[in-house]
Amino acid sequence: MKIIYKKKEYDFDKNQVKTYQDIAKALNRNDLLTVCEVNGELKDLNASIKDEIIEIQFYNFESDKGKETYWHTSAHILAQAVIRLFPDSFYTIGPAIEKGFYYDFDLNGKTFSPEDIEKIEAEVKKIIDANYPVVRKEVSKKEALTIFKDNPYKTEIINELSEDAVISVYEQGDFKDLCRGPHLSSTSLVKELKVISLAGAYWRGDSNNKMLQRLYAISFPSKKELDQYIKFLEEAKLRDHRKIGKELDLFSFHEEGPGFPFWHDKGSIIFNLLTEYMRVENKKRNYAEVKTPPILNEILWKKSGHWDNYKNNMYFTEIDERSFSIKPMNCPGGLLIYNTNLHSYRELPIKQAEFGLVHRHELSGVLHGLFRVRSFTQDDAHVFCTKDQLLSEIEEIVQYTLDVYKTFGFEDFTIFIATRPEHSIGSDENWEIATDSLKESLTKLNITYKIKEGEGAFYGPKIEFNIKDCLGRNWQCGTVQVDFSMPERFDLTYEGGDGKKHRPIMIHRAILGSLERFIGILLEHYAGKLPVWLSPVQVKIINVAEPHLQYCKDLEKTLMENNIRVETDFRNETLGYKIREARNARIPFSIVIGDKEVSENLVAVRNRENKTETITVEEFIQRIKECNQKKI
Repeated sequence: MKIIYKKKEYDFDKNQVKTYQDIAKALNRNDLLTVCEVNGELKDLNASIKDEIIEIQFYNFESDKGKETYWHTSAHILAQAVIRLFPDSFYTIGPAIEKGFYYDFDLNGKTFSPEDIEKIEAEVKKIIDANYPVVRKEVSKKEALTIFKDNPYKTEIINELSEDAVISVYEQGDFKDLCRGPHLSSTSLVKELKVISLAGAYWRGDSNNKMLQRLYAISFPSKKELDQYIKFLEEAKLRDHRKIGKELDLFSFHEEGPGFPFWHDKGSIIFNLLTEYMRVENKKRNYAEVKTPPILNEILWKKSGHWDNYKNNMYFTEIDERSFSIKPMNCPGGLLIYNTNLHSYRELPIKQAEFGLVHRHELSGVLHGLFRVRSFTQDDAHVFCTKDQLLSEIEEIVQYTLDVYKTFGFEDFTIFIATRPEHSIGSDENWEIATDSLKESLTKLNITYKIKEGEGAFYGPKIEFNIKDCLGRNWQCGTVQVDFSMPERFDLTYEGGDGKKHRPIMIHRAILGSLERFIGILLEHYAGKLPVWLSPVQVKIINVAEPHLQYCKDLEKTLMENNIRVETDFRNETLGYKIREARNARIPFSIVIGDKEVSENLVAVRNRENKTETITVEEFIQRIKECNQKKI
């Protein structure tokens, strides 16, 4: 038997190596392995070897594939524990996710209590200690229906499979689950497992189906790693943008408009500063700003393809007995604007930018502060260009995007190319050209990227920009999409140098993505201590006593005349209390005015780190102006 491992070839006796775990031992891989990849396909380590020539790769918990397998088996352990304690309940599905895993249960109208969670975790420990082998079996559809005959959720999934389907079932002790795998070889390999939270979730995400109980959990190979993660969660909780938004009076949500953010005065300042920053940067790059209506008729959305591919996420209304939709995307309106005039190749590229408010239907169970809302503003842009201009335009957008992220303090990026999904529009040739253009542009910029198979938009492939925050979390923000389909559907043309009509290529791009979501990310990244230029209040003036009031008021006027955002605190409270309140409000600077400052025409400045200095008013104004100019 020939084994290829790390580009080296090995010969092994079939009688000595019967499983992939045996190969790992023979190759001295003694670390905690979770899964292997054989000839490009993930396999259980305890699976029997069938091929004569094997190219193999091993993964441990440190890798993404290793974590996914580890957490997938952990989900089965969690389900096994729940079914033992709640034998009348049904277990449904339980995948690994980015951070841990979840499992959905039908408790027949009951809900999990905190006491139940403690019992579940105790039962999980018993299953881990039992060291059950995790065994894969392949069965027919008929056999699978017999095994899961008492579970309506599993039988629903099985019945959707073809009659000749080979179905895999995983067993561990007294538990069986319908699953493709792969999995760990034993329950004892999971060392620490903790339930993190409880939520409601509709079966298959459909609000017409029954509401299930979803347990989110995570597991690790050591207690140290679990403790570190719990510490991370505690820090993330302190940075929760919903908590900070309430403390700083930035925004709110109300039952009268679930999923629709209400921006307060200070939150609106942040929102407008972001918008204005992007507006200025767009202008530097020759974008013309447009504005399209929020409601457009059904005919347009059918023409664009949204009706067939996005209808479930759209809101509808009727006007004069005609069907209209509140726009979920801005692009069709931009196409109509393009077509209002004739265009020559000399005009291209034509760059449209729009801060467009869009509405998308989200299930109530997935709404989450500013991160998941039903209405949000996109910093959208659409570039219409020739095929010869395509690469350079993509490169410019990519560089623009990275420059913006660096301005906001994000230096660590992960970039993906999302390819053609199962449901899409457009020809194979155009999809190939579009995808290759994205790849080539990143390669020319020496940017590494990963592929997300089948996760592109229905009208074109896209580059996705993930930024990493101070807690190491990845946030998907910007996108660049190449679109041949929309210009065809809307019959967009320009006159070429040959005097003939040609079809432009359309590039969709958003850098911040959703402004609402980006503000949420910023609030958590900075724990509410936004950069000076972006802080809704940049300075608070505090008087020591009543005789200092007039100086404070004159100072307030001077600062406001210099476009500095200022608040005052002249209340009859102790100085320490007022300084502490300003610090809790995350205001970058507090100015305390007492006898010395009045007599010498100075300001005593205290920053958020509680460092103080006494400087002139002019020096302080210059400092704020520098922060505004340099975006710090």
